[in-house]
Amino acid sequence: MAWAVADHDQIRRVTMDRRVSRDTRNHSKAWADGEITPDWHLFTFVAVQNMINAYGADHSRLRSLISKGFTPRRVAQLQPAIEELVDGLMDNIAEAGRDGKTVDLRQELAYPLPIAVISTLCGAPEDWRPELHRIVDGIFNTTLGPEESKANAADLYTLLNNLVELKRTTPGDDLTSVLLSAHEEDGTRLDGAELVDTLLLILGAGHETTTNLLDQAMTAMLTHPDQLAEVRAGTISWDDVIEETLRWNAPIASLPLRYATEDIEVEGVKIGKGEAILTFFAAAGRDPAHYGDEADRFDARRAVKDHLSFGHGVHYCLGAPLARLEARIALPALFNRYPDLALAVRPDELRPVQSFVSNGHLGLPATLGAAATV
Repeated sequence: MAWAVADHDQIRRVTMDRRVSRDTRNHSKAWADGEITPDWHLFTFVAVQNMINAYGADHSRLRSLISKGFTPRRVAQLQPAIEELVDGLMDNIAEAGRDGKTVDLRQELAYPLPIAVISTLCGAPEDWRPELHRIVDGIFNTTLGPEESKANAADLYTLLNNLVELKRTTPGDDLTSVLLSAHEEDGTRLDGAELVDTLLLILGAGHETTTNLLDQAMTAMLTHPDQLAEVRAGTISWDDVIEETLRWNAPIASLPLRYATEDIEVEGVKIGKGEAILTFFAAAGRDPAHYGDEADRFDARRAVKDHLSFGHGVHYCLGAPLARLEARIALPALFNRYPDLALAVRPDELRPVQSFVSNGHLGLPATLGAAATV
């Protein structure tokens, strides 16, 4: 059982509360009672030993090490590589849509770009991307059965340990190599479990968040042609589109789990020590108490642009600038190249991914129309 927190302001308070922890191993009553086992489909989310599930001094230590890989300089250095990747994907899209064929924009753009970028950042070889993609999909598919979940987790850790060994023997200018050599001023290094689970966090979150951001932003533009026209006219910016997309359909709908480290009260409800809390970021983005009566409506001109889609407080996503950069490059490249781009199905025919964590579509079929002349 978990307490659900869905209101925008409540989530802000819970995520800032020092009496709330993401450390399952030390603060979950269910873990202490032996109720959380490796065959649970959410085990990978709650049992990993990395920054996202750390608490207090451990979280500060891990975040300081990982932040070295997400400095503004390192993110900015990725821009030429992202632009080159997007150019290549535009060519692939053109080929896929030749002779009026339907193109799956999630499969051809939203999927391959983030996995290529995060693989480059971590130093994973290019030919590992299909397997990495398959495994990450399995992590976020919360409908997998116990045996499927365990098999996927085994494949995941095999791949991550292979990456660590590769970078131990052939280090480079990548985040895995940085983490291998990273240590605090007193010389304390990441232990083995923390290192591998940190790579899991970076590869998984770095892929899924950006994939769904691109998916939902493309969906928003294709279903709101009036606002797309304003973007093309320059009266709405792509940054406006990106931020409204993050509010309107958060890439991560909810993220298991948090725990009360002592008895606390939220809006008059007592949450007991060790009890689980599930924060619903997608619901927070549609909260009418914060965004008004039209909170469900996509409006890139919206005055209130704050949102919680990259988290809040000490667990705010370090990769947020990178996700925004990828979207800022990919979206105009696609929509500028194809002025007649259109959905190939009705909006109500789009189907969500099988997850209450990941918030995207199984596919995003579209027709390209004629490419713009340069």
